[in-house]
Amino acid sequence: MSASSSLSPSISPAELEARLRLHLLPELGPRRFLKLLSAFASASAALSAPASAWRSLGLPAACAEPRRSAEIRQRATEALRWLDEPGQHLLMWDDPRYPALLAELADAPPLLFVAGDPLVLEAPQLAMVGSRRASAPGLDNARAFARSLAAGGFVITSGLALGIDGAAHQGALDAGGRTVAVLGTGLQRLYPHRHERLARQIAEQGGALVSELPLDCPPQASNFPRRNRIISGLSLGVLVVEASPSSGSLITARLAAEQGREVYAIPGSIHHPGARGCHQLIRDGATLVESTEHVLEALRGWHTSPVTPEPAPPARVEHPLLALLHAAPHSTEALVQASGLPLAEVLAALTELELEGRVCSEAGRWLARQA
Repeated sequence: MSASSSLSPSISPAELEARLRLHLLPELGPRRFLKLLSAFASASAALSAPASAWRSLGLPAACAEPRRSAEIRQRATEALRWLDEPGQHLLMWDDPRYPALLAELADAPPLLFVAGDPLVLEAPQLAMVGSRRASAPGLDNARAFARSLAAGGFVITSGLALGIDGAAHQGALDAGGRTVAVLGTGLQRLYPHRHERLARQIAEQGGALVSELPLDCPPQASNFPRRNRIISGLSLGVLVVEASPSSGSLITARLAAEQGREVYAIPGSIHHPGARGCHQLIRDGATLVESTEHVLEALRGWHTSPVTPEPAPPARVEHPLLALLHAAPHSTEALVQASGLPLAEVLAALTELELEGRVCSEAGRWLARQA
């Protein structure tokens, strides 16, 4: 597509280039960007205004000084070239295609770079987030919930991070559904590198990669909390699958609550550190979720197809060790003590259950996996 086709009818190519230059300026966040456009009526006029006019708006010198630099001009030109490639788009806050839910935020991004289908951003979305260092059962839950909800017509939105985010994206793709990845980097600096293939699948399967950051922006710690407001802002609700109390996922949940979105959390064992963040959210009023039906109770009418729960596995006799592990993770020694079985029998049973994919070992403790 050409850069001009990404514009709303009232935006000229010169104004697009001017907005890209403004967007590249340091210390110019969404509120200052919109303050400039409100004061000067256009990005072109803002760029040509004297520095004193910028100072009168309370903008720091660091914003104004580089606006006419050759570097800023060159980076804006490179962004225009990026927009000339098929499947690469720019949505601005005054574009009719700009996501309506996101536009409600006071600090909505004035510019959104999109790789993939921009129309997917208007579809009903459910955010799924959680720990980067998730347990195997947590990853199982993320994939299972994402598969079921995506099959029912929801777009699954997350942050492309390792752990729960990646599992949620993959679960949606496995169901033939669509998913949106909101990045904390520019779209030309994909992070983490391990998810480059996943990112391609997302765009190729009708989803989208989204970022408010300049295309060449590298990973910076301060940008990841910023992107969380977009994840929640695009979505009808946020499901936290597994998170510690210090997890960035709790930031997303807090932002969702402030934005008037639904917040859901999957509980876990009181002995598992990765469940404590979810338990905190539940104590603070999040909806406790044990199945997709719990999520849908507050979102009825939004999904376009019946949501079918993950099929139950064939009935089988449960090993007594599984009942203990479903209650809480145990070390081998603790299982021997709790079950009363000989050590050799416990070790043999654990080996068999691990081969069947029903248990796994993490950090010296055994955990039950979802069927």
